[in-house]
Amino acid sequence: MATTVLLAAPRGYCAGVERAVDAVERAIAKHGAPVYVRKQIVHNLHVVRDLESKGAVFVEQESEVPAGAVVVLSAHGVAPEVYANSAARDLTVIDATCPLVTKVHLEARRFADDDRTIVLIGHAGHEEVVGTTGQAPERTVLVQTPAEARVVELDHPDRVSYLTQTTLSVDETNEIIDILRERFPSIEGPPRDDICYATQNRQDAVKELARRADVVLVIGSDNSSNSKRLAEVSRDLGTPAYLVDDETEVDPAWLAGAEVVGVTSGASAPEWLVDRMLSWLASQGATTVEEIRLAEESMRFSLPPGVRSIPLSPN
Repeated sequence: MATTVLLAAPRGYCAGVERAVDAVERAIAKHGAPVYVRKQIVHNLHVVRDLESKGAVFVEQESEVPAGAVVVLSAHGVAPEVYANSAARDLTVIDATCPLVTKVHLEARRFADDDRTIVLIGHAGHEEVVGTTGQAPERTVLVQTPAEARVVELDHPDRVSYLTQTTLSVDETNEIIDILRERFPSIEGPPRDDICYATQNRQDAVKELARRADVVLVIGSDNSSNSKRLAEVSRDLGTPAYLVDDETEVDPAWLAGAEVVGVTSGASAPEWLVDRMLSWLASQGATTVEEIRLAEESMRFSLPPGVRSIPLSPN
């Protein structure tokens, strides 16, 4: 078993996740339980269970929320029809959509208003992609891979724009964009990259881990896009990586023969899961923890309207 643990930084909660989880807790403090949450507020099993224990009720659709109740919309964003359906049911809506996702939604509407076809780079079925597509469904074409980018056919190739899901692999996304630029020379992108700062920073940090560690453990849930990308980035560099919800899912055989273990966590994983992982690794013989910090993060987002002035009750 390894004696050294390399701990990535930045890791864990991004500003959008912190804001979304905070919004649910403050909504419960203001309105009392139950407070309904459409979809998982963020893609992490432990976060969902913790909020359930405090009075959150997670539902798949706003139609499942009792008329007149409080509903929090997840950080991943929604299509416009969700707001309309919520208004029709007289729901009190607290919108926890990450502001960086909202930025993509605004870009989609702007491109659509300009009579452009939108190539959306992302993963089919992911809640963020569903919400972004819903801004202009008749004008949006989904591309998931470089192979798809090479063959996608568009009706008006001279009026094309692209947008991306915020939690993608930076390297693969750049490859797709390069292919699209080659095929559609007049393609227009957003003023700034859509992939969020936290996704970029965590992928940069895991690259450094992969270069120095024998194996990498990524703390995050299987439905977390950004967490899955971290494991993929490490594997692409030739270092085995495993995505786990917590330390109980680690197979000690993964660590056999490893001298250095890298540890990181996805943007929806709370820091206390990292602490648990480090304690478990110490119990397995790790004696040294070295933090590898590649960037400082100071981004903070204001809370959604409706909960900004609500203090949290002590746990």
